[in-house]
Amino acid sequence: MSEIEPDQNPQEKTAQEPKFRTDHKIRWYRCKIDKEVMSELMKRSNLPGFIQVFCQIGLFAFTGALAYMAFLNINVTNLVWSVPLLLVALFAHGTQGPFMGLVAVHELCHRTPFKTKALNEFFLRVYSFISWSDYVWFRPSHIKHHQLTVHKEFDGEVVLPADLNFKDWKLWLAILAWNPQHIWNKLKQFTKWSFGRIEGDWYQHILPDAKPELRREHRNWARFVLFGHIALAATFILTGHWFLVVLFTLGTSYCHWLGFLCGTPQHYGMAPNVPDFRLCTRTYTCSLLPAFFYWNMQYHVEHHMFPAVPFYKLPKLRRAIEAELPPAPHGLWATWKELLVIHRIRQNDKSYAFVPELPQADWIEAADTVLEQEATG
Repeated sequence: MSEIEPDQNPQEKTAQEPKFRTDHKIRWYRCKIDKEVMSELMKRSNLPGFIQVFCQIGLFAFTGALAYMAFLNINVTNLVWSVPLLLVALFAHGTQGPFMGLVAVHELCHRTPFKTKALNEFFLRVYSFISWSDYVWFRPSHIKHHQLTVHKEFDGEVVLPADLNFKDWKLWLAILAWNPQHIWNKLKQFTKWSFGRIEGDWYQHILPDAKPELRREHRNWARFVLFGHIALAATFILTGHWFLVVLFTLGTSYCHWLGFLCGTPQHYGMAPNVPDFRLCTRTYTCSLLPAFFYWNMQYHVEHHMFPAVPFYKLPKLRRAIEAELPPAPHGLWATWKELLVIHRIRQNDKSYAFVPELPQADWIEAADTVLEQEATG
């Protein structure tokens, strides 16, 4: 899950029709599944949620502490090994960045990690603050995305077809090191939002003038994040611990390589405007560590088809309906081999969409309103 940013140069409002329509009536394909099995899969528990957030936040703090100790041990006599050691520690710390952001925020917005609602809301704000995430906008935006997945006239969160530009040096800078433009854009966005300025077609669609309470909540959250991070950064600097700005204030803004590898396959190269998640969404399987970081979102077809199932039960859901799903590549290597083939084809045919082999199976329909309700949690 990569963070969506509003348009930097939005067009002026005119009397034209809104860019995104609201007259949707989509009937989605759904695999048949026993009601008792589904009832069990939808049950939530606090324990798996606690394990996930404590391990993830704990690991983020641990790698940050290692990087800080490496920084403190740098001096003119050991630059040859101490600076590379610091860079390795920062690389390990930053690798977790995307997963501390909208990956975690995404699942918490669904209110499924914890049985206790207040715990979902508390950790949603913790992760959102750490990662400079705009959860107030993202929650209604993502519910729309589930309801209207990659239907171009309705869904502005993920728009297909999408392209990968491997010749863009900014991409490599962001995923292997740090692109300062990213945090500069964040600062500008949160500053604008803190004054109530909403720009970009999709942002304005989700946060229209007709919803003043939601806009006020959005403005207040922007102020909390912006001034909270400024206050912390000032405290770090004034107390002589300025390097904590690198580890915390900027800690989720560099070395996004693993987040890029995990998140890009979700919809890339798939078909837009189809009422079948097996055709517009991709599932792959992977080893334990990427699955932990990624909150099991590699099971993306399953997540879209049944968004009320908590992330820790998605493997069980996959096993329950696997006979009706396309084959899933195992591992990031196999997944990206498939994606790169699609990428090469799309260089010559921009209209190409990958169509997986679909097994013959009985199925049922689910209205987009059902998906909206389930995605809301």
